[in-house]
Order: sequence, then structure tokens, then C-alpha cells
Amino acid sequence: MRTVGENICWRNSGVAWIKADTKAILAIHEHVITNNARLSVTHNDYNTWTLNIKNAQRSDRGLYMCQVNTDPMKSQSAFLEVVIPPDIISEETSGDLMVPEGSSAKLTCKARGHPKPEIVWRREDRGGIITRDANGGAKTRQASVEGETLALTKVTRSEMGTYMCIASNGVPPSVSKQMMLHVNFHPMIQVPNQLVGAPIGTNVTLICHVEASPKAINYWTRESEEKLSVYSVQMRLIIRILQKHDLGGYKCISKNSIGEAEGNIRLYDMRLPEHSHKGNEVSDDEDTLETRDHANRLNNVYQGSLRESGSTLDTPIHNGDGASSVSSKTNYCQKYKLIITTLIIFFISQR
Repeated sequence: MRTVGENICWRNSGVAWIKADTKAILAIHEHVITNNARLSVTHNDYNTWTLNIKNAQRSDRGLYMCQVNTDPMKSQSAFLEVVIPPDIISEETSGDLMVPEGSSAKLTCKARGHPKPEIVWRREDRGGIITRDANGGAKTRQASVEGETLALTKVTRSEMGTYMCIASNGVPPSVSKQMMLHVNFHPMIQVPNQLVGAPIGTNVTLICHVEASPKAINYWTRESEEKLSVYSVQMRLIIRILQKHDLGGYKCISKNSIGEAEGNIRLYDMRLPEHSHKGNEVSDDEDTLETRDHANRLNNVYQGSLRESGSTLDTPIHNGDGASSVSSKTNYCQKYKLIITTLIIFFISQR
């Protein structure tokens, strides 16, 4: 106890100190009569006597009287009020609580002290306390709730967190105790993108958002049920330098003591275009060279005769002169190739 009580009496004759409510004589002159080592009497000067109470206790509260033995007898009374700072009674106060989602929760906080402490409930994150009417319907959000008992109905996962009961009675310091409310619920998985495409050879990240209480075991599987990762709240599976055998279905799975949930993601090959037309303009000379090069590559790719089966060109030309016949054939073939090349270049330029 912090309070030290002092009572002062003025003397004309013998002085006695009496506890009025019990009629017990405490001291006469400077001699303490009662068996209480915390009491002492000091005589400061000729007519001032002081009763000192060290380490005042709740039992010291009451009416004190100093009596002067004169004729007639004189006395003076004073009431000693002993105030006690609040103290939370641990054995009568709730601890951490775990309840299923949708059920009710009851938190209790008891405190001792004088005057009697008042109890106020708050959330540690200042998020507000949700209270509902007797039927569990309409709900209100309050910054604080007064009373020794905090009753929550139809609790949801958003009400999970740390609650504080604060006891105060005007005598510093105020005291508080924290209680963690755990709300258990079946795991839930949200998949932002169920279909993910990426080019072969690039890095790709698959994401699943998991909500679960109590804490869940989160892991990834392929369609072959092979485990790939460990625990997380936001599950991320990073595949570096994507290969063809990485394509296919993936599952993000979350399990806890309440149940399990899973999300599905399909990874496919998204081919990049060979040439980007935007931002890649070329000059006329470069375009002509590219067209010719393309025509050359087409000629190189195509191997074999360009003539159709049954064409009159398959029929050999006979002249009287053998050399003239060979020369005619050679000139004809050259003209034929020139026509074909011209057609190819024309078709390409029309693309």
C-alpha cells in the first residue's frame, strides 16, 4: 500500500490515540500500546503529537480519535481512507480463448482495489468491438465496452485478435490484461488467376491466397501429387526457365485440423510472335533486301521440279539440230525460272 496516514493532536495534558470503530487504545503519550510495529507516535514540540502509520493497509481504514485527558476531556477525530490501486485477479479472469466461427465467446475480467475498479474492454488494434442484439441480428461497432464480462455472439474471423481488459479506479496506475481470441474456420483458397500462360524459357509465378485458422499446412502439388513447397499465407510457386514438361495443372492445398481446401491453376505455353510489327519499321532498301532474302530462302527450301505432272513442259522438244535443241531447252529453263522468281517476289510484296 502506498498511503501513509498521519493524525495530529494538540496537547494540554496526557494524550491517547484510539481507533474509534473498535474502541482499541493504540497509544498513550509516545508509547504504542497495540501490537503493531507499523504504528509510532512522535512529539514534535510542546503541544503537537503525531500518530504515524507506515505501509497503510486496507484494515487501517476507519475513524481515529486523539483524546486529551483534561477536565472536561477533549477529543478530535479524523477518518482515514485507504485507497488501493486496481489489481486484476488472474484466477477469475479469462485467458486466451478458441471458438469455432459462428459460435459465441465470453471473456471475463475481475479486479480488486479500493474504490472498486471499473473494467473497460478494447481491441489492441483499435479495430472496434462488434456487439449484437439479444437475437444476434443487428450489430454495432464500438470503440470500447464497459463491464466485467464481454459477450460476443456469432463471431466471425474478422473479430479474431487481441482483446484488452483495463481496470482503473482513479488510483494510479491502471492495469490491463491481454486475451487472444482465436476463431477457427475451414481453410479457404482464392486463386487470382486460374489460367496462366508463359513462354518457354521464361520465369513464371503461380499465386494462391489462403485463409485458415488454426494455422494450416500449405503446399503445392502437380497433377502427379508431388509436394513442391512449404508454409505460407500467400502461396507462391516460382518456376524458373519454364520448360515444356512444367506445363499442365497445379494445385495449391491448405490443411488444418478443421478441414482442407484446394485451388487449381493450369499453366500453358504462350508463344511469343516471331516478329513485332510495331516499332520495327525498316527502310525501302532494307525491305527490298529482306524480300529478296525471303525469296532466296523459299527457293532454298523448295527442292525439286517446279513443273506439274502431265504438263506439256515434260515433253522433250526435238529439233533437227541437237545443239540447237539443247540451247533452246537452256533458254527456256532460264526464262521459266525468271518467271517463277518474279511471281514469288510479287506474292511476297502483296503480303
